[in-house]
Amino acid sequence: MLTEERRREAADRLWAAELERRPIDPLIETYPGIDVVDAYEIQLLNIRRRLAAGGAVKGHKVGLSSKAMQQMMGVDEPDYGHLLADMELREDEPVLASEYCRPRVEVEVGFVLGADLPGEDCTEADVLAATERVVPSLELIDSRIADWRIKLADTIADNASSAGFVIGEGRSPAGLDLKAIDATLYRAGETVVSGRSDAVLGDPVIAVAWLARKVASFGVRLQAGHVVLPGSCTRAIDVAAGETYTADFTGLGSVSLTFK
Repeated sequence: MLTEERRREAADRLWAAELERRPIDPLIETYPGIDVVDAYEIQLLNIRRRLAAGGAVKGHKVGLSSKAMQQMMGVDEPDYGHLLADMELREDEPVLASEYCRPRVEVEVGFVLGADLPGEDCTEADVLAATERVVPSLELIDSRIADWRIKLADTIADNASSAGFVIGEGRSPAGLDLKAIDATLYRAGETVVSGRSDAVLGDPVIAVAWLARKVASFGVRLQAGHVVLPGSCTRAIDVAAGETYTADFTGLGSVSLTFK
């Protein structure tokens, strides 16, 4: 476990890497012995810094929600990061790709909460009851760690590699089989990658319930109006300036991001 001074040093390095768009070496190399507790504390240091500067929490995201990614990282549960209001993107406003280090997009079935979720005892039924809308979404991920050479502590400390997100209108979850939503990502009208919602822990609702229980241990609740991104239906795709990426979801509609 790291000292508080070393945690603050790591947070400062990640902060500077994001501002200057100059990725740093993996934290696990620079800070031998860094663990998951250290990593979440480092993440929170930078989240608090953004909140102190006027930012606001818009929701949370779940990472490592596929078994394949968990096995690759050597873990048996997901991780999470914060979504802040200034990370919300718009379909009608192109994103400047050069403002990021190594941006990628992920295709996700998002949740917009209409009521607060319970904490430690949150169930999948609670999630469905509290969900106002299930929405098509694209998460913009980025790594402030050089060349995406990340291990678990790196990505957690780096706010679960969060960078931005866009959501569509969506619909009520009533009558929708959330385990069987097909998702396809297109670029210039051509298919880039396809997947299905059950790639997320078998059911994305499970990921949202897990998140509610996990953040409760840090004194945090998932609140009405929050957006929750439960994990990607597909592998992450590198993005490039001049391209538009559109994700289409059966029963939910589509959502797009354009990069310049």
